[in-house]
Amino acid sequence: MHYHNFAEFAIDKTFQFIEPGPVLLLATQYKQKTNVMTLSWSTLFDFTPQIGCVLSPGDYTFEMLKAAKECVLGIPAVDIMEKTVQIGNCSGKDADKFKIFNLTPLPAKIVKAPLIKECLVNIECKVTDTSLADRYGLFVMDGVKTWFDENRIEKRTFHANGDGTFVIDGETKNLKHLMTKWQIFI
Repeated sequence: MHYHNFAEFAIDKTFQFIEPGPVLLLATQYKQKTNVMTLSWSTLFDFTPQIGCVLSPGDYTFEMLKAAKECVLGIPAVDIMEKTVQIGNCSGKDADKFKIFNLTPLPAKIVKAPLIKECLVNIECKVTDTSLADRYGLFVMDGVKTWFDENRIEKRTFHANGDGTFVIDGETKNLKHLMTKWQIFI
C-alpha cells in the first residue's frame, strides 16, 4: 500500500533506518575471564562521554558487564570489519574469542578489561547505571579514558544496517564555520 510517495514498511524492521553509531567491540573481564563481543546498539547521551549500550540478556557479556561494571569499547576500522562480524557469531562462554580471532589484549589504565590493539579507538568505561538492564538490556556508562591509534592508516569505521549489510564511513564535509553555537567543540 502506498501513501503519497511512501510505501508501507514492516514495523519490526524499522530499526534498520535508525541503527545507531559505529559497530563496536565490547571487551569485559570478570573473575579472570576475558571476553569480547560485537555490539551495534549504542548511543551517545552527552559529551562527557556518557554512552548507552544495549545487550541481550542472553548474551554471555550481559552477565559479565553487569557483574564487572566496567568494560572497554573498541571501535574497529574497516580493515577488521569481517572479523568483527564473525566475533558476533559465537559466545565467549565456552571460547576465548581473543585467541580464536587473533585479537591482541593490551592492559588498560583504569579498568580491568583489556584494550584491543587492532581497534582504531578504545574507550575505557565504568558502568554507572544498570537499572534498565534487566528490562531493556540498557547499560549506561561513562567513558573514563580514551585511546586513539593516530598512526593507523585505515581510519574509516562502519555502521550496521541491521540486515547483514553495513555502511562504511566515506567523505568528510567540513562545516565548522556553521557551528556558531558550538565553538567549544571545534
